[in-house]
Amino acid sequence: MASKRLVIVESPTKATKIAGYLGRDYVVESSRGHVRDLPTSASEVPAKYKGEKWARTGVNVDDDFQPIYVVSAEKKATIRDLKTKLAGVDELLLATDGDREGEAIAWHLLQELKPNVPVKRMVFHEITKPAILEAVEHPRDLDVDLVDAQETRRILDRLYGYEVSPVLWKKVMPRLSAGRVQSVATRLVVDRERERIAFVPASYWDLDIVLDAGADCDPRNFPARLVTLGEAKIAQGRDFDSSGQLTAVDAVVLDEATAAALAAQLPQAAVSVASVESKPYTRRPYEPFRTTTMQQEAGRKLGFSAQRAMSVAQELYEKGFITYMRTDSVSLSGQAITAARNQVRELFGERFLPEKPRVYTSKVKSAQEAHEAIRPSGDQFQHPDETGLVGDAFRLYQLIWRRTLASQMADARGESVTIRINAALPAEALGDVESAGLVASGRTITFPGFLKAYVQGNDDDSATDDAQSRLPILAEGQELDVAKAAAAGHETRPPARYTEPSLVAKLEELEIGRPSTYASIIRTITARDYVFKKGSALVPTWLAFAVTRLLEEHFSELVDYDFTAQLEDQLDEIAAGRAQRLKVLTDFYRGPEGEAHQGLEALVTELGDIDAKALSTFPLGDTGVDVRVGRYGTYLEAADGRRANVPEDTAPDELTPELVADLLSRPLDEERELGVDEASGNMIVAKNGRFGPYVTEVLPEDAPKSAKARTGSLFKSMSVDSVDLPTALKLMGLPRIVGKDPEGNEITAQNGRYGPYLKRGTDSRSLTSEDQIFDISLDEALAIYAQPKTRGRAAAAAPLKEFGNDPVSEKPVVLKSGRFGPYVTDGETNATLRRDDSPEDITAERAFELIAEKRAKGPAPKRKTTRKPAAKKATGTRTTAAKKSS
Repeated sequence: MASKRLVIVESPTKATKIAGYLGRDYVVESSRGHVRDLPTSASEVPAKYKGEKWARTGVNVDDDFQPIYVVSAEKKATIRDLKTKLAGVDELLLATDGDREGEAIAWHLLQELKPNVPVKRMVFHEITKPAILEAVEHPRDLDVDLVDAQETRRILDRLYGYEVSPVLWKKVMPRLSAGRVQSVATRLVVDRERERIAFVPASYWDLDIVLDAGADCDPRNFPARLVTLGEAKIAQGRDFDSSGQLTAVDAVVLDEATAAALAAQLPQAAVSVASVESKPYTRRPYEPFRTTTMQQEAGRKLGFSAQRAMSVAQELYEKGFITYMRTDSVSLSGQAITAARNQVRELFGERFLPEKPRVYTSKVKSAQEAHEAIRPSGDQFQHPDETGLVGDAFRLYQLIWRRTLASQMADARGESVTIRINAALPAEALGDVESAGLVASGRTITFPGFLKAYVQGNDDDSATDDAQSRLPILAEGQELDVAKAAAAGHETRPPARYTEPSLVAKLEELEIGRPSTYASIIRTITARDYVFKKGSALVPTWLAFAVTRLLEEHFSELVDYDFTAQLEDQLDEIAAGRAQRLKVLTDFYRGPEGEAHQGLEALVTELGDIDAKALSTFPLGDTGVDVRVGRYGTYLEAADGRRANVPEDTAPDELTPELVADLLSRPLDEERELGVDEASGNMIVAKNGRFGPYVTEVLPEDAPKSAKARTGSLFKSMSVDSVDLPTALKLMGLPRIVGKDPEGNEITAQNGRYGPYLKRGTDSRSLTSEDQIFDISLDEALAIYAQPKTRGRAAAAAPLKEFGNDPVSEKPVVLKSGRFGPYVTDGETNATLRRDDSPEDITAERAFELIAEKRAKGPAPKRKTTRKPAAKKATGTRTTAAKKSS
């Protein structure tokens, strides 16, 4: 009788695909991701540890940093099912991903399942039949060094987050988070904004010039730029520093008058070619994709967020279209090189193939994870048009396919041409200046080579490799005419904000974090309101400024770029078996023995005095106005006490004196008298407040101290300038009693944080508009309550927009209005729109991206409603083998 094997992978999609390759002697099941983790709440901590002071972190820092691992509620059924399947097989193959995280998932499965049958590790980097059969035939043992590296990372991140975040809660704002890599990424974005705020622009002038080479030349007209005036070099933007000072000692700044005079005189000048210099150039192909370069190019070319790129790549990998997408490697296997070269020959011809295959070596320090670049899977690459893929999956596969083919193609060749031109100015046109020097530059591509398949994008919108500026064929001494000369004013620009691709590139350059974590880092800092998007730019909030300032002043080492990179090196050393887990954790938490700097434990217990108000206050130059980060938002405060809210979508560097003056011209305490309430005799006024516009009554001076003024927030459709007395009285009278149901229960209509709703006891139902609060009748309210309640809400309203089918779930995606604001859904996954997403302008691509990000985060943990009996066995025990590197 043939032996039976149980194969466990992470995802149901992979399980289905692999099961089709292995046949009836294999049972292929999914763990659905991680099966256990450190406890996320006090209720998850096993009873035996409840009294321990370290239990809140889930890590016993006094016992070699031993962790408590618990199986989450939603994974207990998965574990039971896997144990049942395991009971009927003769061997267990752990086939989780081949990186550190996958190795750790395999180890956790081993600890929970406790198999009595032989266990092997099955590793593959593409989901094709040959690769799966090869992995089955050549399994390996669990790599404990990789497990230790991943578990050390998890413990480091837990200690950092759980020890530092409470400091933020006390000194900045509740519910904030700090993270070992997320805080450094936030600091990068804040540092760039600081540079922009400090930037002083410099003004300079030059000329827009078009020259005429004559009717016999092609092209006849071509652009040139002014580079010298007499013997002096003309200053350009690169010749100024960030304070607006000229740094090039041999350059002169052209002013508007001189530029205009020169533009007027240049058409009368004697213009001729001084020299023509032509040089051949060669461009080598780009290396195949690794994780970070794929994220960057998907951002530049496809407009994907890092999270969207990884989500679509995961889908392509699990369906067998590409190799594993979490990799630092740029190498290609022999079969991949052969497949690429064969397809290049077939599609482009022999002349586009180099004589020898190209071999690429990773420049990333400690490159490991998977052993090959991201490429189309198999030994014959599927043409994108033959895959059957659609939407984002098709676009990303095509990008990967093109990049892989291009990496095995011939060099691009061409010529770069520089033409220097002399213009002899009319006598006394500019005083003693007798001539101006011009330059025209261009290039031609004589053989496109790899550019036939792939052209890389740029973060700074500079010219790409296939960009050409054609110039006519000119000879030295040839005379030219000036077709156009116009004075052009310029101003230097501050450094560009990070985009997702450029932030990923910077994190990789600084060797901070791992490529597989960048997408989640960016998602986290955005979700925590430390960063928001303006177009594609990542803009820090003032909250991020306050948090970064606290960390820099009191945890400087923890947000130091070099320190964070060195910690990554230590994790790599653990993975390679050259460092001990326990020493790395001890040095981080207690501080290295014999060295001056403190560990995390000392940093969080020896904080000293922290002035919370000073941390969250940012003077705006010498204007006498401060920006303050309050618990309920960011606001301006002038020296005379005036205040104004800072609009949420205002970038810190946009708070110019003009905008500040405009915001303060509408102070928070401005009010408009609406009239006297006949019933109370009190004046009713409308005001702009910290939490938005509202109406209230003015109590008399002799009113008892216990008396409270009635107030009511204005609806979104109302304003302080337009609200009238009758409406104000209605608002102050809320909640409105609609009536009673047949059982005598009172139904009220009211406005809340998440919009208008009905309330009957503890049963709330959303209303579709604020006007219904005043207008809805008892019969209409009872009709709403008669409908089945869906997730605590009223029956769903019609969708606001329809976007077509989601590329992953293949179900229709729509925009809806919900209790927590507008959201998009495919019926399975709901994703709330972000602060910078407009319901009116949101595109299908953005809707799919939001759903993909929410889907990647997985379901929210379920809250326990009853206490579970105490666990009889410790869940945090590590095997002897797993402790060998401690």
